[in-house]
Amino acid sequence: MNKKLLFGLVLFLGLSINCFSQESAAFPLWDKIPGVIKNEAYKEEPRLDAQGNRTGVRKVTEPTLIPFLVENKSSKNAAVIICPGGGYALLSIDKEGINVAKWFNSIGVSAFVLKYRLPSDDIMIDKTVGPLQDAQEAIRTLRRNAVKWNLDVNKIGIMGFSAGGHLASTASTHYLDKVYDTDRDVSARPDFSMLIYPVISMEKGITHNGSKESLLGKTASADLIAKYSNEKEVNEKTPPTFLVHATDDGAVPVENSINYYLALKKNKVPAEMHLYQNGGHGFGLGTKGTHTDWSASLEHWLVANKIIAEKSVYIFSYFKGNGEDGLHLAYSEDGYKWQSLKNDTSFLTPEVGKDKLMRDPCIIKGGDGLYHMVWTVSWTDKGIGYASSKDLIHWSKQEFLPVMEYESGTRNTWAPEITYDSKQKKYMIYWASTIEGKFMETQSEEEKGYNHRIYYATTKDFKKITRTKLLYEPGFNVIDSSILKDGKGYIMFLKDETKVPVQKNIKVAYSDKLTGPYSKASAPITGDYWAEGPTAIKIDGQWLVYFDKYTQKKYGAVKQKANGWEDVSDKISFPLGTRHGTVFEVPKSTLLQLMKE
Repeated sequence: MNKKLLFGLVLFLGLSINCFSQESAAFPLWDKIPGVIKNEAYKEEPRLDAQGNRTGVRKVTEPTLIPFLVENKSSKNAAVIICPGGGYALLSIDKEGINVAKWFNSIGVSAFVLKYRLPSDDIMIDKTVGPLQDAQEAIRTLRRNAVKWNLDVNKIGIMGFSAGGHLASTASTHYLDKVYDTDRDVSARPDFSMLIYPVISMEKGITHNGSKESLLGKTASADLIAKYSNEKEVNEKTPPTFLVHATDDGAVPVENSINYYLALKKNKVPAEMHLYQNGGHGFGLGTKGTHTDWSASLEHWLVANKIIAEKSVYIFSYFKGNGEDGLHLAYSEDGYKWQSLKNDTSFLTPEVGKDKLMRDPCIIKGGDGLYHMVWTVSWTDKGIGYASSKDLIHWSKQEFLPVMEYESGTRNTWAPEITYDSKQKKYMIYWASTIEGKFMETQSEEEKGYNHRIYYATTKDFKKITRTKLLYEPGFNVIDSSILKDGKGYIMFLKDETKVPVQKNIKVAYSDKLTGPYSKASAPITGDYWAEGPTAIKIDGQWLVYFDKYTQKKYGAVKQKANGWEDVSDKISFPLGTRHGTVFEVPKSTLLQLMKE
């Protein structure tokens, strides 16, 4: 069977990223290696330290790619081919390959460690092009298999360390060189490159002599030296580049990076360079010295150049007391430990409604990029509050939306929420109301005559709003619904408000459409305590549902499991006095602005 076809079958069978975390999962780069000289005596061998641990590999005869695929729902992930260093005589495949690939996975980038052939006259007709052949074919391999591996063909990058940096810069400047027979319709140009203490030049006085002799030989011509001095090959089509070097590098002079950067600057190619006071050579991801934060700088660069999305954090909008002082916000990076913002003071003071309260604040980010918020303004009003913001700090003029004005007998309009329908490009606003004389079969004096059902209206701009309709009638007193996209349909978390016989718990219902109809409510997902105000978010593919244990004056949570729901209330912490909040995600830059308030 064709080796590439065999690997495709392995992927089809659904192996996860963990299956690709070891070198044994490497797959051959070529069906037929170009320019090869058969040499049975020339065999790959590991380099071991005194404890027997592998520190590199020598004499590579069969180039491979080791895939580290990120597991997410995106069909267009950025990807990086990593070229370890070693003076073109060795590959530091663990420190400058596998470890780096795992770091890329942590920021949502798929990575492929390239075990490229090391130039040798013993196995190559022309050793000067052997490594470049492997790099070009690796880039083309990723593009050919982009759909299968969920990659974005326009976000294929290359990274190299030391001599691997020379190979990466060669791939970035010699991508049009025809060094083997191939389908030229698939581009070998990387979309971005990252060069870490790279060998760039082959010129005397600046090059790394070991790398130069391994690649070009001891008697290379002036033309060959100039050709592989990549600072001379930069043009306006060279990909955007990120460079890292230590000033005290005693093996590869820092001028290699500096000269390449200046060539990029001259040709108006986007570039960023980080030169560190110390670090020497071969520090990898960094363990000590001033260079240890370069990976964080690289992540910022990838975000700034729209190669990866900015990391998000969780924000919780809530009220305190009776809602007199307005909107409070807290944040969390893991969804479990929450910290208040602005010293737990209000971000927005309520101005509309009978009682001018801001209870149950619900915030979502809409299709227009704005944050839209609705809230309960009063215990006895026929409408809700509404405002919008670009940054959660500066808010539009507050408005009163009279969503129940045409429903005679309405006693209240409580706990409004918003869900955005991206297909219909419209918002559904929904809330709980009691209309006197309706649903008498579930009327109870225990609840002072309150007997809620969930109502809704839709809008595209929060100016024109449709006439109110009944959304959910589960056959019991229901409040505090929260609806989220769940696969192809929607999931509704809701509170069963029944007091006799006592329920006061959170349940779940489902629908194929945002506006329903919704299924029969499930059995309770919360335990033997009173809970209200559910809000949920998916973390690692599982719903985490928060709710107010209002009689206990603290927050609780349940986590979705394969066979039900697990109470994780003991694992979460919220600011003291948090009441009925909603959770949503924001870019980390938005949080940083909020933290300045």
